[in-house]
Amino acid sequence: MKSGKWIFFLLAFTAAASMVAVGIAVGERSIIGVVLSLLALTGAMGFGFATKKKMRDKGML
Repeated sequence: MKSGKWIFFLLAFTAAASMVAVGIAVGERSIIGVVLSLLALTGAMGFGFATKKKMRDKGML
C-alpha cells in the first residue's frame, strides 16, 4: 500500500467506527452520543473527500 493511501484507510476506519458508534448510541438511547457520532462521521467523510480531491488535482492519485 502506498504511503499516501494510509490516510484513506484511517479515514475509512474512523467513518466505519462512527457508524457503529451511532448504532450503539441509539441502543443506549443517548442523544448526545448519536449527535457526536454523526459529527465525527461527517467530519471523517468530509475530510476524506476533500483530501482525495486535493490529491487528484495535484496528480498524486
